[in-house]
Amino acid sequence: MKPEAYLSILHTAERLKDTLRHCTTSGRRTESVAEHCWRVSLMALLLRHEFPELDIDRAAAMSIVHDLGECFTGDIPVFEKTDADRRTENALLSEWAAALPPEISADITALLAELDAQQTPEARLCKALDKLEALIQHNESPLDTWTVHERELNKTYAFDTVGFSEWLTELRRVILKETLEKIERERLP
Repeated sequence: MKPEAYLSILHTAERLKDTLRHCTTSGRRTESVAEHCWRVSLMALLLRHEFPELDIDRAAAMSIVHDLGECFTGDIPVFEKTDADRRTENALLSEWAAALPPEISADITALLAELDAQQTPEARLCKALDKLEALIQHNESPLDTWTVHERELNKTYAFDTVGFSEWLTELRRVILKETLEKIERERLP
């Protein structure tokens, strides 16, 4: 790959640093998509010993690229994102990936296809961590930054996604406990 092509990829991916998500950090700053992807990747790496049978490096790679489509569409919260939004995001991402150097295009396309198919344990882990990270971030942000809808969503979201793993199911229960304690502690009118 030529250095110019490499820089072009990085310049496109840099957009995720300025693409803001709907939730805030503990310090009330709006989180970027890049920050979310970084932590999902870290979450995967930290589970190497909990899931020794998985290719954790592959799960981490999926975590890094899982929201690349938001370079082109921005972040749309899961509870607002429509099938049309998903099709647009996927089409724009596919068009961009197809224009990359062939070996990079193949790598990114394969990771995204595997993640989309949800047939491998690595893809299921990445999807689960993506959802769990959002819940964790909400628990870390001040309660008054949550919508009423998010207060309910944080109680139910992602239980179905973690069901393939006892460890992740237990993590989801611990996150729920934190959610309920937060709501009780930071009661709002």
